[in-house]
Amino acid sequence: MIEQDKQDLEENTAQTLDKDIEKPRKKRTAEQKIGRQKLHEIKTMKVYSQNERILEQLRWIRIRLERIGEADYSSKDVEGFAVVDEVDREIVQRIREAGVPGVLPKVAAADVNQRGTFNLRYYDVSRRILRMNKRLHYETGKCLFEKRGHHWALTRFAFDSYGAIGDEVEDTNSEGDRASENLTEKEFGEEE
Repeated sequence: MIEQDKQDLEENTAQTLDKDIEKPRKKRTAEQKIGRQKLHEIKTMKVYSQNERILEQLRWIRIRLERIGEADYSSKDVEGFAVVDEVDREIVQRIREAGVPGVLPKVAAADVNQRGTFNLRYYDVSRRILRMNKRLHYETGKCLFEKRGHHWALTRFAFDSYGAIGDEVEDTNSEGDRASENLTEKEFGEEE
């Protein structure tokens, strides 16, 4: 037993020759493993997802700026978010010209058709207005159009961003604000 302990304590290093050292194997690249096209698709999807995350963060920043009252959108910004093509631009222009009372989709379609060769129907105008509202709401949290009866009109936000034509913008508040004003007026009337 003592001999065995002695052997463990001795340091015998194994001698290796230079030619015995294994050469590192050549490793295949990702392109060679999965193919050039597939690798390109994977990288493209990574970049696409990063861009989506950045755009989502920008939307949140815009909404936060709006909440604190610091957001200011120009007509170019609004058109960049909501307007897709020339037909949308013509619809916005026609409704903007109508002013505060708004315009029926049927009348807007007829006017837009006279300006160009678009061949729109009233339901096409309504559908495009809803889509523009949806796109703008997704980016900024605001709507471009609102319904007033059967008429479509620009919102206060749209008048602020596009600028008013003449004396278009009235100093009326939204319906919710009007209801609260009526309530407070009734309260003051009862106190007198």
